[in-house]
Amino acid sequence: MCGIVGYTGNRKVVPILLEGLRRLEYRGYDSAGLVYQSERKLVKFRAAGKLIHLEEAVDVAIGVASHTGLGHTRWATHGAPTLDNAHPHSDCTGELVVIHNGIIENYGSLKEELVAEGHFFSSETDTEVLAHLIEKYLENDLVAAVQKALARVEGSYALGVMWAKDPNKIVAARNQSPLVMGVDDEASYVASDVPALLPYTRKVIFLDDNELVVLEKGSYTIMEVDSGREISKKICTIDWNAAMAEKAGFKHFMLKEIFEQPQAILNTVSGRIIPDTGEVELPEISLSGEELCNIERIALVACGTSWHAALVAKYWIEKWVGIPVDVDIASEFRYRKLLMNERVLTLSISQSGETADTLAGIRLASSLGSKIVTICNVVGSTMTREADGIIYTHAGPEIGVASTKAFTGQLSALFMLTLYLGQVRQTMDREKLKELGAALIDVAGVIERILPQLQKDIQELIERYYDSRDFLFVGRGLNFPIALEGALKLKEISYIHAEGYAAGELKHGPIALIDKDMPVMALVPQDCVYQKTVSNVEEIKARQGRLLLIGTEGDTHLATLTDDVLYLPQVNEELNPLLYTIPAQLLSYEIANRRGCDVDQPRNLAKSVTVE
Repeated sequence: MCGIVGYTGNRKVVPILLEGLRRLEYRGYDSAGLVYQSERKLVKFRAAGKLIHLEEAVDVAIGVASHTGLGHTRWATHGAPTLDNAHPHSDCTGELVVIHNGIIENYGSLKEELVAEGHFFSSETDTEVLAHLIEKYLENDLVAAVQKALARVEGSYALGVMWAKDPNKIVAARNQSPLVMGVDDEASYVASDVPALLPYTRKVIFLDDNELVVLEKGSYTIMEVDSGREISKKICTIDWNAAMAEKAGFKHFMLKEIFEQPQAILNTVSGRIIPDTGEVELPEISLSGEELCNIERIALVACGTSWHAALVAKYWIEKWVGIPVDVDIASEFRYRKLLMNERVLTLSISQSGETADTLAGIRLASSLGSKIVTICNVVGSTMTREADGIIYTHAGPEIGVASTKAFTGQLSALFMLTLYLGQVRQTMDREKLKELGAALIDVAGVIERILPQLQKDIQELIERYYDSRDFLFVGRGLNFPIALEGALKLKEISYIHAEGYAAGELKHGPIALIDKDMPVMALVPQDCVYQKTVSNVEEIKARQGRLLLIGTEGDTHLATLTDDVLYLPQVNEELNPLLYTIPAQLLSYEIANRRGCDVDQPRNLAKSVTVE
């Protein structure tokens, strides 16, 4: 999950590398480092901890007249987050360096072989093996040495390599870890993710597995890693700009992204739901009406927050389309006996489109005959290139590690897909389609209207909750997954132990935790399970639990149960998940901010999980 960036061109390289690392720091912040070419030697800087420590160390080199270099920000897998384990890693001569994202699974046996041959290691990382392995095969052709080394490697990698004796050249390659090139007439770039490139170019090429690129000033050559056969690839133009990834006056990216949710919802549905007719248009799914009508089951595959979106979609699809839906955590999906065939549609959900477990899952499902549709936020990502169909969420870059607008964008796309399937399979009439499509569009306006006051109300409430050690979130029906999501957000960024439960499950064990010190956020909209949820809240109150209720405007009963009630407008109850996730997000954000936590870069986490 590390972030890598590389540049060769006419500009001074160190400021470009630092800016790229700033934009990739969400991918890892255990340590950071960079290397640049200085005549016929390589100059390397590394620092443990966050990027600011590298910036301080490299300050003396800001103005150096070097034009080629690599940078890296690390999320530790093999080896503790120390200076010695920071990238770049060198070979025995110090003339060759490697930066790497991924996991080299056979590094142990390779290391034993290399040590026996006289190589000496200075870190605990799997990455350093790559440097020495390339050194082993290096005579006078860097590309050939990289190819020979990678032929020995098992596992995942996105890597960049420089050699002092072949100046102004970067060799990069990928397998199961994301890598994107940036191109213009005077320079060549490489990075783990698009935001690192946006200040300089919006023309990019997404590399695929088993591809290698040789970058030189204003030129590049792409080839297959194993055969060396040159490849021609399409240049894509990214419609994000650099300003979209800035904080725009907000204290944290997460808060900015919470407030961007109304626009993210509208961007996702714009042009796809026709308000006048209720028709839904999703040509990018690329499956015919006949294929969709022949589907007998849908498998939803996702991780983390995206899995919670999938749980909501199960309710929607089974209710309105009448197709059985399975929801799997991607890391478990391919390790059980899969009953897949051409009549099962596999739907993967991922913000980045690079989530390793989800990607592995859809590859297995595809091999068993299932068609794949991906819901994703990143154009050109690996999942979108390997899927049969795509639904982009158009939420724009999400930098905060704790997902917010990507989640509501996913919910919007999943609800829109539900309507589309109902339309194609004729399980919904035109009036119902029109009603629900309009409700989805309307909820964006409701969220935009309530956000400022809701934030103020929650800022007042959190003084009674921010120092809690534990927290429960409960909901029923469509709001049960939102309880799970609220608990995940709180634990991610505030480090408070939090759990989400279906409210009706409390009496089956968790109610033993309830006492006067246990805060419980209960989602209690006036929906089809309202009375049941209220009964569960009464059970919590009877055991002196500290209740924080989120309910519907005009519901006077909730105020008789607790003083801490937040009221939300009445919307179509099918869209309650989008609305009721907002106070859960804000509560988590404000508590973390009050506790002085690093909201955008919580410990031990990275934005895009590109390793298993």
